[in-house]
Amino acid sequence: MKYFIGLSYKGTNYHGWQIQPDAISVQEEISKAISTILQHEIQLVGAGRTDTGVHAIEMFAHFDTHIVLSDEYVYKFNSILPNDIVINSIVKVSKNTHARFDAISRTYEYRVYLGRNPFLLDTTWQIHQKQIDVKKMNEAAKLLYEYKDFESFSKVKTDVKTFHCEIMQAEWKIQDLHLTFYITANRFLRNMVRSIVGTLVEVGTGKKSIEDFRKIIESKKRSEAGVSVPPQGLFLTKIRYNK
Repeated sequence: MKYFIGLSYKGTNYHGWQIQPDAISVQEEISKAISTILQHEIQLVGAGRTDTGVHAIEMFAHFDTHIVLSDEYVYKFNSILPNDIVINSIVKVSKNTHARFDAISRTYEYRVYLGRNPFLLDTTWQIHQKQIDVKKMNEAAKLLYEYKDFESFSKVKTDVKTFHCEIMQAEWKIQDLHLTFYITANRFLRNMVRSIVGTLVEVGTGKKSIEDFRKIIESKKRSEAGVSVPPQGLFLTKIRYNK
């Protein structure tokens, strides 16, 4: 039988989602916990990958087991997981359902704090002593709807077959000192959100113009785009499926 788990995690203490040698990962911690409770090894497949220090409010993963699972296993798994990883739900799905390939969209938030706050160091990128034009950043962000190829915002060394993505939402919202970028797409390239945010902030601070932003997209060169902003401000917040 195949099961989906819904989960959340704070990524501060982990080297991303994916299992890797000599580094602690979210996938490894969950796999160990589930395997321990079920008393057999499981292969956990996530809906995507997050980098070191990136967080997830809503993430999904699937695994197979011969054991019939009920909601009580949520509590059993959480009882041995670290406190910064929480399984929220378990749902039985059909055998051909896939956590990664069946996802039709993903939403990320990037959180910026316009000032200094010691209590938000792990969950925001803090900017001070800079004036930011949010309206200008939103004007530039609208250009993302006009394009499909986002190679300019992808890591150079990546094994993807295409750099095409369909962006459905891209906007900044500000409340008091909290500035948040919301972006939804059918798929994301490695480092894509953080490099888009870095480039848009350069537009907001006057380092680049809106027309520069368009030229960067059309150049398809990562070297033309802005810096990749720190990982701690990035949150995976929603994954949508047809079913």
